[in-house]
Amino acid sequence: MKSVIAIHPGQLEILDTPIPNPGPYQALVKTEYACLCNRTDSELLHGNFPGMADKFPFALGHESVGIVIAVGEKVRNFAVGDRAVGGLSFDLQMEGVDSGWGGFGEYTLANDHEAMLADGVADETQGWFEVYEIQTKVDADIPAEEAVLLCTWREVLGAFRDFHLHPGDDVLIYGAGPVGLSFVKLGRLFGLGWIGIVDRHPDKQAKALAFGADEVFAPGQEILRTKKLDAVIDAVGHPEILQQGLPLLKRGGSHCIYGVLSHPVLHIDKSKADFNFNLFVHQWPTRRYERESQPQLCQWIREGKLTSAEFITHRFPLAQIMEAFDEVARRTVIKALIEYS
Repeated sequence: MKSVIAIHPGQLEILDTPIPNPGPYQALVKTEYACLCNRTDSELLHGNFPGMADKFPFALGHESVGIVIAVGEKVRNFAVGDRAVGGLSFDLQMEGVDSGWGGFGEYTLANDHEAMLADGVADETQGWFEVYEIQTKVDADIPAEEAVLLCTWREVLGAFRDFHLHPGDDVLIYGAGPVGLSFVKLGRLFGLGWIGIVDRHPDKQAKALAFGADEVFAPGQEILRTKKLDAVIDAVGHPEILQQGLPLLKRGGSHCIYGVLSHPVLHIDKSKADFNFNLFVHQWPTRRYERESQPQLCQWIREGKLTSAEFITHRFPLAQIMEAFDEVARRTVIKALIEYS
């Protein structure tokens, strides 16, 4: 099968690797579509993701959807013909090639977390990883092009619980990439109150307004509010945003950092804040929240309230995936869809 391998920082190749062999609790999944995770996949490719700088070469990808074509003997929650989201490949069966999740392969493995949990083997000593919890079956009425965006949407909607957001909350979001725009779109469906967004790109500002944002701002523009905010969401990961966000929060409000921070040291100037405030740092998903968000997202898809067509701006065949990374680097992409024959 074809796998997408980061050979050296910034260098990508598509190599032939063995098709994975499903174990007792695993389903073999033939990939239909994948999406680039703009920030994480790019950081991995360029050697900037924590813990992966010395792992080259490794296989990329963690946002994919496909059809189950075989299952292990202890699998109970996947069947041949099911659609599955979140398949990965941790063992490339190729000497010297590591895994950066390996989800861009033509075939991946989805693990039956629920069966492992029921059998008492859902722990790392038994070969279980926490990401297995979000390798799930997708209802048959959810098309593959919609299902592939569940990888992003589940994580964002799950973060609403990490950030203790409630319907009616007034929030300001920094960054109108796929994550920031998902906070806008899902926030409006969730029932947030006032939603503002800060981004320098006019096209992304326009997209945020189309998704239901009340106001958009350019970086550095003064944000005038007669009512202070319940939350500021940093979907960029830059420490300076903390200093900008704290004065905007009401007493007891929350500054919410989503994604890996770009600097190792975070300074808090408490003179900029009210007496009481919360700081939530969400550099890794809470898998249970992520998994539990899927039924609501699928319902919004069925109702026509949520569609990948609003997020997918570019499409590439697998053979042109490096061009997809180039477009992401130019900041022209919201979501790039990778198509498999």
